[in-house]
Amino acid sequence: MSSLRNCVPRPAHKERSQPQARKRFGILEKHKDYVIRAKAFHKKQETLKILRQKAAFKNPDEFNFKMINSKTVDGYHRSKDEVNKYSAEELMIMKTQDIGYVFQKWQSEKNKIDKLTASLQCTEGQSSRRHVYFAEDREEARELDLQSRSKSDISAIEIPKDIKKKMDRSYRDLEARKSRAKDLEKLYMDMSMQKELQKKGRKRKLREDEILNPNGKPVYKWRADRKR
Repeated sequence: MSSLRNCVPRPAHKERSQPQARKRFGILEKHKDYVIRAKAFHKKQETLKILRQKAAFKNPDEFNFKMINSKTVDGYHRSKDEVNKYSAEELMIMKTQDIGYVFQKWQSEKNKIDKLTASLQCTEGQSSRRHVYFAEDREEARELDLQSRSKSDISAIEIPKDIKKKMDRSYRDLEARKSRAKDLEKLYMDMSMQKELQKKGRKRKLREDEILNPNGKPVYKWRADRKR
């Protein structure tokens, strides 16, 4: 009988919704919602109880190194920055590695720019190789000049749309790589200057009237040391 009872379709019991007169209070809370809210409330109460017990039984003479190695900022403990974490030699080694990486990326961008420029020149009919022709008289020289211009002139040739799109994309990529290489070059120069300033030796920054060709960048002069 139990199996037959389960085969009979039963009406779905819908939970009561919020009455119209109490719509201002929001959705009517169900029992499962109350259970979740009650568990969260009791968990917070237990946490507060444990914290009150720790504060009540705290030893006023207790010492912890965090008391002197950290400070409170906006109610949160922040550890003090480690000022002398690395020595001067270690900082110099790290600076050298960074400069080497930037220089490598700069050279890589320059090589890619050269390859892309050469490929675009070949696509446009401007070969990077130059052939030298020798003529015996002016007439022959004029004929050779006309032949070379007719070979290199592709304005009359209709370029397919897909090739033209690829060329436009290559030109945009070339401009982006040139800008990136310029930024890397500037970064490399600045990092090299910072590395040189960290080295030993007396130095001073030159004034504007002492620089022959001022370009807005700082120029330093080191004092000549006698080498034994």
